[in-house]
Amino acid sequence: MVPEFSINTDDVLPFNWRAETAVFASGVTSMGLEVLAGRVIAPVFGNSVYTWGGVLGVFMIALGVGYWLGGKRAHEHASKIALTKILTYSVITIGVMSAVYEQVVQVSALLPIPAIYAPIIPLTILFGPPTFLLGFISPYAAELSEARSTGEASGRVYSLGTVGSIFGAFLTTYGLVPYLSVLWIQILFAGSLVVVALAISYPPSVRSLARVGLAVVIVIFAAGFTPATATSGNTVYETETPYQHLRIADDDGVRTMYLNDHPQSAMYLDNRSGYVWDYESYAHLSHLYRQADSVDRVLVIGGAGFSIPKRFLAEYPNVTVDVVELDPEVVNAAKTHFNVTNSPRLNIYTQDGRRYLRNTNHTYDAIVLDAYQKNNVPFHLTTVGFMQLVSERLDERGVFIQNIISATEGPRSKFMRSEFKTVQRVFPSAEIYPTRTTPRAVQNVMVAATKGPDMTQAELQHRSQQRSIGIDLSQEVQQYRGPGTVTTTDVPVLRDGDAPVDRLTGPLYDQPYVVQQTNASRNRQSPAQIQTINAAASNPIPLKN
Repeated sequence: MVPEFSINTDDVLPFNWRAETAVFASGVTSMGLEVLAGRVIAPVFGNSVYTWGGVLGVFMIALGVGYWLGGKRAHEHASKIALTKILTYSVITIGVMSAVYEQVVQVSALLPIPAIYAPIIPLTILFGPPTFLLGFISPYAAELSEARSTGEASGRVYSLGTVGSIFGAFLTTYGLVPYLSVLWIQILFAGSLVVVALAISYPPSVRSLARVGLAVVIVIFAAGFTPATATSGNTVYETETPYQHLRIADDDGVRTMYLNDHPQSAMYLDNRSGYVWDYESYAHLSHLYRQADSVDRVLVIGGAGFSIPKRFLAEYPNVTVDVVELDPEVVNAAKTHFNVTNSPRLNIYTQDGRRYLRNTNHTYDAIVLDAYQKNNVPFHLTTVGFMQLVSERLDERGVFIQNIISATEGPRSKFMRSEFKTVQRVFPSAEIYPTRTTPRAVQNVMVAATKGPDMTQAELQHRSQQRSIGIDLSQEVQQYRGPGTVTTTDVPVLRDGDAPVDRLTGPLYDQPYVVQQTNASRNRQSPAQIQTINAAASNPIPLKN
């Protein structure tokens, strides 16, 4: 006769595996959602310190309130069934969030509150409920722990929760965001909590199954019924990259690349090869600032759709262009959708612009910095330390061209004026070129800086008339504003250890910014040039890296 054995898993695992599994799962999910929250609100509110400060604050408040209330209720209500309920309710809130998150973020941006505080609203509405509920898990688990002392139980719970949070942070950052959309990451977290709820309730009661089933139905409904937000143009490509949301859309004969829903690059879909946006033509000022009209090697920091590099390659047969773009997916999209084709004169580096400058041994005739967004400015590309690297990589007659989104007068001009003051600390000569005639409007403001003496507007105009550089810059030169036109006494110099970029750009957040379209007739190419460019675009092959 064979004896029968039954194993009580609660006896084998004396620390109550059910409760501690819930603790680990809550740590994974809460930290994963925290990482994801930044991606949810970035398309509207950017990636500034205000954005991430709001994320951290909301999550800490929600968890803290959950811990406090859970601790008060734990002695009377902690049980296996209670843990199942909390996990199930968390799944439901994540499911609802998945269905409405885009609309909540868009509506929040319209509220009459300062833009730097506005992210707190959607973060609280969307991520507050699930995080608050997950905060109940740890005190309930400590109450259910079979440890020999309160201290041992608390330490065990804190340790497991922290390990879960570490796992959730790395999993979301390196394993989920680069490969899945925001919606499917939310659904994945909800599904994992469903599995944990079923595991710790085994064998589940009818009520437990009903609750979990309801949560699953809500998540499935969210996945299939999420309404689309309004977008401009006909989307031809869209993806989540490790750094941002990327979308490419066609509208009225123009293809535009959007990063976090902000337009970053554009090209015409017909035979025109000119710039769609007028600020890009200012990059060619480098040919006027140099004593000689030859520019042999150019560095462009910030690739996007490669509008500026493509034009340099098309206009100047002797120019080699190096492009530094942080996001590899942006480079791939430019190759596939923006006619970026192979050329021995084009080198692409997928890395940070400052790191590239520090490591390269090349010297450039011109360096173009086009890596800022209105509400997302990488501060390490704004400081004296960065400008010194730029200066070191320019030859003695080299030209630095910088694109800044700002006003030129009033409170919304502080970032531009602070950046101009920083440039002046390194370069003896610097001028600005507003691209709009309204000084208080948020616009593209171009900065041109050299190591030589100041250039006058008359000298630049004369060179524009005398030199054949493939593009008419007479209108650009008319926008010239000398250093005496920029007041910098009330703004700081930006340094690596003291660069208040977020404070300086804060007044820009809730202001409209529309990039100016150029007069396409000024930038038309000859039929022969158009034929050459289109022939090259029809045979794309992998680029030199």
